[in-house]
Amino acid sequence: MHTLYYSPAACSLAPHIVLEEIGKPYGLEWVQAGVKTVTPEWKAMNPKGRVPALSGVPGRIGGGTDLLTEANAIMIYLGRTNPEAGLIPADPAREARMIEWMNWLTSSFHAAAYASVRRPARFVDDPALFPALQAKGMKTVLEQCAYIDGLLGDGRDWAVDGGYTLADPYLFTFWVFLYRLDGFDLGPFPAWTAHARKVLARPATRRALEQEKIEVSV
Repeated sequence: MHTLYYSPAACSLAPHIVLEEIGKPYGLEWVQAGVKTVTPEWKAMNPKGRVPALSGVPGRIGGGTDLLTEANAIMIYLGRTNPEAGLIPADPAREARMIEWMNWLTSSFHAAAYASVRRPARFVDDPALFPALQAKGMKTVLEQCAYIDGLLGDGRDWAVDGGYTLADPYLFTFWVFLYRLDGFDLGPFPAWTAHARKVLARPATRRALEQEKIEVSV
């Protein structure tokens, strides 16, 4: 049985939803993985010091034995090992589009733009530089939200037209990030909010949110 190491309302929410979609038993272990609060125990187990991580995956790259890190890798592994859940498209082109979404969300949206707003210390040491970095990061976040909204508003049913995939809980997770961000207005992005409403309607999503004690109203 796998154990998902997570922090509430972090990017680990996406694989948490995926585990609920699969519907098999798994464990959950809360991790203190903030920028200033990562524990030595977690750092020893996962030198990256972040979440998510998933136990029970053969192999090792820098962390604990059989511990898999990186949200994309975890979700694709779960989808591949549980094909009956139908979370990875059988068609290679649709699968590639799913991965295209996930890679862009991980790198451009999360690690670069959003992290500049929420985690400026990752990029510069001088606190005096934080406001300028955060302002630039927010400008980029807004541009990327408009890009996401334009794609989701073109008439497609899900992130990858033709059915629910791993890209959808990932998109929902970042919508939740912004929903919980003080002062952020999601009103200008109605297509993304409509997508979030559809993901939230899924029982697996509601179970994961309840377990992480996250309140979302769409």
